[in-house]
Amino acid sequence: MMNKEFNINDFISPTVANMQPSGIRKFFDIVNTMEDAISLGVGEPDFVTPWHIRDAGVYSLEKGQTYYTSNSGLLELREEICNYVRKFDLNYTPDEVLVTVGGSEAIDLAMRTVLSPGDEVIIPEPSFVCYKPCTALAGGVPVTIQTKAENAFKLTAEEVLEKITAKTKLLVLSYPNNPTGAIMEKNDLERIAEVVKEKNIMVLSDEIYAELTYSGKHTSIASLPGMKERTIVVNGFSKAFAMTGWRLGFVMAPAVLTKQLTKVHQYAIMSSPTTSQYAAIEALRNGEDSVKSMVMEYNDRRKVITDAFNKMGYPCFSPLGAFYIFPCIKSSGLTSEEFCERLLREQKVALVPGTAFGESGEGFVRVSYAYSVKQITKATERIAIFAKSLQEG
Repeated sequence: MMNKEFNINDFISPTVANMQPSGIRKFFDIVNTMEDAISLGVGEPDFVTPWHIRDAGVYSLEKGQTYYTSNSGLLELREEICNYVRKFDLNYTPDEVLVTVGGSEAIDLAMRTVLSPGDEVIIPEPSFVCYKPCTALAGGVPVTIQTKAENAFKLTAEEVLEKITAKTKLLVLSYPNNPTGAIMEKNDLERIAEVVKEKNIMVLSDEIYAELTYSGKHTSIASLPGMKERTIVVNGFSKAFAMTGWRLGFVMAPAVLTKQLTKVHQYAIMSSPTTSQYAAIEALRNGEDSVKSMVMEYNDRRKVITDAFNKMGYPCFSPLGAFYIFPCIKSSGLTSEEFCERLLREQKVALVPGTAFGESGEGFVRVSYAYSVKQITKATERIAIFAKSLQEG
C-alpha cells in the first residue's frame, strides 16, 4: 500500500485558504520599499503616545510589575474604564468589562462567543476589513449592506430590516466609520434600535473612534433604552490616546456574556500586556487634555485634505468622525485598485482602494489624515499632478 504524498495545502483550513489578505497592508508594505514615497494609507496616529502615559508604563516596569494580571485585566483599570465611558452615557460595572489585546481581539472574541455555525451577521459596508473574516472564522455567514455616498454612508433602519432573516443573530455597527468618516446620530440609532429589539437580535458596536468626532458628542447605541443588554461594545486606546503599539482594548457587555467572553480570552490570550494596562490607567485618569489637543489637530487636517480633494475634482463629503476621507475617483476612469497602483507607481503616494473595505467601495479611495499638514500638503500636491495627467491623457 502506497502512502499518499504529503501536501501541506491539504492541511490548511479552506476558510483560511480562501481568505484574502488585508487590502490595507498591501500598499503599506510596498511603500516601505520605495524611496521618497508618502503614505496616507495607514490608520495610525502620527502622534507619539503622550509622555505621562509612557512614563506610567516605564514606572510599572521599574517597580517590577511584570507578572500576569487577572484574565479580565487589572481591576483598577476596569474601574477607570467604567468611569471613562460615563461620558458617553454608558453605565457599566467592572464585572461587565474585559481588557483585550486591542479592539481587534475584542471583535474576534465577540464573534466566537456569540455565533454558532450558520448564524448570519449583518455588516454595513464600506467597513473595517476584519468583520467578514472574523465572522467566517467563527462559522458565521456575513450578510453585507452597501451604504451609499449620497446618504453620507449612514446605515438606515429600513436597510437593516430588509436583510434580517430567521438566521440573523448579530448586527455590526462601526461608527464613527473606518473608512468613510461617517457617523450615526442619536435619531438614526433610535430607529435601528427599534428594529433590533423587534427582531430580537444583538449588536456588536465598534466604537474605537468614539473620541474622534467633530460635530458633538458620540452616541453609543448601548446608551439607548433596552439596548445595553443586547449590545457588545468594543473600544480601546489605539486611536484616541495614540497607543497603537501598546495593543490594548476592551469589550463591555452584560456580565453573563462577559463571563463567556473571558473564557475564550483565557484560553487564547491569558491576559493583556501588564505594562500597557498600567499605562492605560494613567491615560484614562489624566489624558483628556492630550486627547482634546489631538482632536483639534485632526480637525484642522480634515479641512485641509477635504478641500484639496474637492479642488482636484474628486468629491468627498466632510467626514464627521475618525480620521479618514473617502473621495470618489470615478471621474478618473480608473478602478479603485488601478488608481492606487498607478498613483503609487507614478507619484509615489500610497492610498488604499475603496474595495479593500467591501464591494461598495469601488470608485472610492481611503485617505488618512492621521499625518502632519506638511505631509498631507506634499502628498496632495503629487495627487493633483496625477489627477491632471489623467485629465490630459
